[in-house]
Amino acid sequence: METKQPVPRAILVGIQRDGVDDVAHEASLKELGRLVETLGYEVAGSVSQKRGGIGGLTVLGSGKLAELAALTGGTGVVGGWTAPQKSKARQRFEAAEATLPEAPEAEPDGVRRPEFVIVDHEISPSQARNLENATGAQVLDRTGVIVEIFHRHARSREARLQVEMARLKYVAPRLRESASGSERKRGVGAGESDLDLDRRNIRDRLAELKEQLAHVQRDSAQRRTARRDQLRVALVGYTNAGKSSLMRALTGSEVLVADQLFATLDTTVRALKPDAKPRVLISDTVGFIKQLPHDLVASFKSTLDEALEASLLLFVVDASDPTYEAQLEVSRTVLHEIGADVVPSRLILNKIDRVDAEARAALRARHPDAIMLSSKSPADVAALRETIIAFFEASMVEGELVLPYARQGLLGDIYESTRVLSEDFDATGRILKVRGLPGALARLQRAVAGG
Repeated sequence: METKQPVPRAILVGIQRDGVDDVAHEASLKELGRLVETLGYEVAGSVSQKRGGIGGLTVLGSGKLAELAALTGGTGVVGGWTAPQKSKARQRFEAAEATLPEAPEAEPDGVRRPEFVIVDHEISPSQARNLENATGAQVLDRTGVIVEIFHRHARSREARLQVEMARLKYVAPRLRESASGSERKRGVGAGESDLDLDRRNIRDRLAELKEQLAHVQRDSAQRRTARRDQLRVALVGYTNAGKSSLMRALTGSEVLVADQLFATLDTTVRALKPDAKPRVLISDTVGFIKQLPHDLVASFKSTLDEALEASLLLFVVDASDPTYEAQLEVSRTVLHEIGADVVPSRLILNKIDRVDAEARAALRARHPDAIMLSSKSPADVAALRETIIAFFEASMVEGELVLPYARQGLLGDIYESTRVLSEDFDATGRILKVRGLPGALARLQRAVAGG
């Protein structure tokens, strides 16, 4: 009988810096806890401290460090550092897939000590090393947790390539020399230590991944180009704001809906249902989060190009979350970084069924132009569908297409890209009065003319 592997336990560490109020600090720690749970770990507790910043050797002050070490079974002393036989970062680099560590033996009181310390900030490799020495636990920062979640959840080839690149860039500066690092390799790469060789392997792998990603992105760009004259809406917003649930409601598609952070990493494109004429495409994009690692923002730019090339952005916000304003600001900041802030947008206050009447009135006063809805309400979703169609209708024009009998193969494209108002026939071919976007009409005019 196979023994079920114990779930790793983690202690969260948060620094409440100057200018951060208690609500924002608690919300950040709660979000970190959800990230850790998404990773498959159990949150065993937290240690928090008010400080001016996260500098210093161990992030925490000596008193809080001792408190943390008592929870993990560490000494609380940084002391001199002797490199481990193989560092945790190096193990993560070498492993093709992340594996859960073996649980340590229970303490005399029967309580299994946490194996991880998770810091709610980006910390330096030396700070992580010092915390590991003091606590006896493996240390990850918020960036490391997010990178690992992305690594586990990426499904498409493009997403997996992007995530591996970001992961290697995160791991590279955290590689450490092994205890036998003074030994030199023989043969190819003679004179290199284990650490030198590992770093060179990472550089070579990054170059290989960059080349593979460029090829995949060319294919993705071609698919987006083929859709350039179609009506496109992108759902954007903070992770777990309900974008995938809204995507399923608008399109009737079986996209993944899960109550966890970063359930969706790959862009999904589906047609609006019931069918609109012309067809409207809805894109569900990767969610944002505060302190999203810069390399992930850069590497996922092609994924977010769905937002950049959309005609309309729907900013989906969890209206029941007390920190929704900060989450909305994070989303807008990321989209500004990729230049998508110029795309027309509408604010969607989602999960409104979880908000009481008084809070709804306050939301309406603060965001008078926002669309309040619950993706669980068919009436709300139908109203949003009509809003989307009305947005595109305002930009449409009418035109006439004369389709020669020899080019009837274009009829499907015409019906998909425009709304056919009337249809007649003469000696030359089929005469269609249509309504659609100017760009789509111009493209179809060229196509029926044989251009």
